[in-house]
Amino acid sequence: MKTATLPPIRVAPEFRVEVEAVLEDGESLSVFVENAVRQTVLKRKNQAEFLRRGIAAIEETKRTGNGIAAEDVLSQLDAKLAAARQRKSARN
Repeated sequence: MKTATLPPIRVAPEFRVEVEAVLEDGESLSVFVENAVRQTVLKRKNQAEFLRRGIAAIEETKRTGNGIAAEDVLSQLDAKLAAARQRKSARN
């Protein structure tokens, strides 16, 4: 498979100096940019998958009715927080 190039990007000269200042030994600007693009692509794929799974879980909960009301979850968390605060006060 042949390689392809990404479009060149224009940046302010000050930013280029900033980028070049963080390059590791032997790292080229091209490699740095490629790595940044790869990381961003992976992050966006992960975000999309996270959202897909979340939406699927919401739909499944609605379909089955097996969810827990937000008020119940918050009430349980408040109780845990209050208990932790009491334990901390008792130690001091």
